[in-house]
Amino acid sequence: MHTPPVGSPPRPSAHRSAARAAGILALCSALLIALVAADWHPLFTLDGDISRTTHRWAVDDPDVTQTFRILTDWVWDPWTMRILCAVVVVWLVWRRSAWWTAGWLALTCALGSLIQQSLKAAVGRPRPVWPDPVDSAHYAAFPSGHAMTAMLVCGLLLWLLHRHGVDRLLWRTAVTVAVISVVGVGLTRIWLGVHWPSDVVGGWLLGATLVALAVAVHHRQRP
Repeated sequence: MHTPPVGSPPRPSAHRSAARAAGILALCSALLIALVAADWHPLFTLDGDISRTTHRWAVDDPDVTQTFRILTDWVWDPWTMRILCAVVVVWLVWRRSAWWTAGWLALTCALGSLIQQSLKAAVGRPRPVWPDPVDSAHYAAFPSGHAMTAMLVCGLLLWLLHRHGVDRLLWRTAVTVAVISVVGVGLTRIWLGVHWPSDVVGGWLLGATLVALAVAVHHRQRP
């Protein structure tokens, strides 16, 4: 067993590291929520500039736009992510020895959906409106449900893979797919003109906050 050098500072526990990350991400999320709720002009100006540019690109390139619609509506849709999460929950229950982890995963994903819908209702931010829309979406804009759900589900599943010690090839493949999915779904929502950029950033931050918080809870209950 490796022994740390004498006088070296103690390594923080996994629980403390995850809790610290959750706290930092929660502060960032709260700040962005406050800026959006207060209609902070510099943020809204930046959102508008980026959205107008990407919408012009979307109108000028219908083939790319159609591809992005398929990806965002089918591959990276929140319900696709929830179904993936449900499959993993069923697999964990089938293992019998992982009942607690299965419940933890299901409850975290359900909590994410509840927080997302509650914030949409509370903030009530209108979605972008275009004279020539390339796609449509319902409910309020902030936060992006697609971005938040992708970050939450991919983050939780990656952590579970890491905890179970999968081989290097599978781990690298999973990380690549997760990163492409999380980043890609956010960019498609902006490209299609149904979300402001800060909606997507807010979704990513909130999803990451829940992942860190859930990991801290898991480490505390199942070290």
